[in-house]
Amino acid sequence: MTSVTEETAPALAAAAAGLTQKRVPIPSRGVDYRGKIVLAPMVRSGELPSRLLALHYGADLVWGPETIDRAMIGTTRRINSRTGCVEWTRVPTNNVKKELFDESVIYRIDPVREAGQHIFQIGTSDPTRAVECAKLVAADVSGIDVNAGCPKPFSTHAGMGAALLRTPDKLVSILEALVAEIKPAFDIGISVKIRLLETPAETEALVRRLCATGITGLTIHCRTTPMRPRERAIRGQLRMIADVCHQYGVACVVNGDVEGRDHALELMAEYGTDGAMIATCAEKNGSCFRAKADGGLATWEEAVAKYVRFAMEVENKFHNTKFMLTQMVPGKSPKYRELTPCKSYGKIVEVLGLTGDEELVEMARRTDELMKLVTVDGSSTSSGNDKSKVETAGDEKKKNKNDLTNDVAQQENLKRKREDGDEEAEKQQPPPSTRINVSEAVEAAANAVASAVEQQSSQPVAAAVAAS
Repeated sequence: MTSVTEETAPALAAAAAGLTQKRVPIPSRGVDYRGKIVLAPMVRSGELPSRLLALHYGADLVWGPETIDRAMIGTTRRINSRTGCVEWTRVPTNNVKKELFDESVIYRIDPVREAGQHIFQIGTSDPTRAVECAKLVAADVSGIDVNAGCPKPFSTHAGMGAALLRTPDKLVSILEALVAEIKPAFDIGISVKIRLLETPAETEALVRRLCATGITGLTIHCRTTPMRPRERAIRGQLRMIADVCHQYGVACVVNGDVEGRDHALELMAEYGTDGAMIATCAEKNGSCFRAKADGGLATWEEAVAKYVRFAMEVENKFHNTKFMLTQMVPGKSPKYRELTPCKSYGKIVEVLGLTGDEELVEMARRTDELMKLVTVDGSSTSSGNDKSKVETAGDEKKKNKNDLTNDVAQQENLKRKREDGDEEAEKQQPPPSTRINVSEAVEAAANAVASAVEQQSSQPVAAAVAAS
């Protein structure tokens, strides 16, 4: 059997397709999705440090997390002088956040390390807003992608994401508007990410309509809208979808249960797709983009250490960093439980056993001070990017409430992993306190949040300059 490599995959895919592929022109500032193994757009899991980790281990392109058009419209673009990152910010409308932050960072990119490899994904249900949003970022990215595949309520409730599959006329009008106004003005391509419809005939009809709009790429998530990650991807329509895309000269990217670079190349050769997109496996360990011949999957300890460094280098939101670490650190590791109460980068470095790296320790100290994660005496604080509650000295009642809050958060995280089919999460037990009485824990957590809000309202905290 012929081995599948970076060089042979495109040729094998073309041969499998059984035709000479037409190719739509790729704008000079845009990118061709053919032959690319890419990072999927993932809310929370697709922020800048995750993208840098994926690129470090060999991802060819990275999608940013779906960003709602209304959230971007009205933002101000700036360059962070400390990190060199491009940031789009706005003044918070939430009263509590106003006391904590002068500005919220809605989106952030690294113009050097992501140069020529960053795709911005819009969550939208309106052609005019889609164009207005795209104009804000188009000069700084290499492509604009429309989300027509996310099945989560935060996206579908406003007619966005997978809801657009039920309104194909609207989806077509959005793509046509972007192709007409963004593609020529900024010289980048427009693409779309969709899911399977109920029948092959319906899927084919939709793909033909979308390819006719002038897009350069189409990603197909091989699941229907009701399906969840724990259900195996279905690839029965994949060959047909790839063939239709090729008839229009559009690159076809496969998504759904793609486990790594080597597996991606095998899928591309087998089904005739042009590229592959990795989601869940990249969330757990960004080194999945590295081929086995180049070292393969790194240990989670190595990947986590690199991720923490990237997070501090770009001043990532602390609560997002901690969330990602709970995805990357195996649940069976003692460090998983120890991460839950962490309220600063310094503490994370300590828990992960990285204190031997003096540079990293000093970076954590500076980052914590910048983000107001510690006070002058080195104790934790709830300002800056950490949404955790302060454990007031001598107030045992509040401490107990915070412990319960952490347990609830951990249980929710386990629940999410189980829903996504994580085998390790299936073996774990919820925290003892939540098993005793979940309703009491939830009530205590709510009281703790209310107490924290009250405390913040009475003692406004100066905002950190850089991050939301």
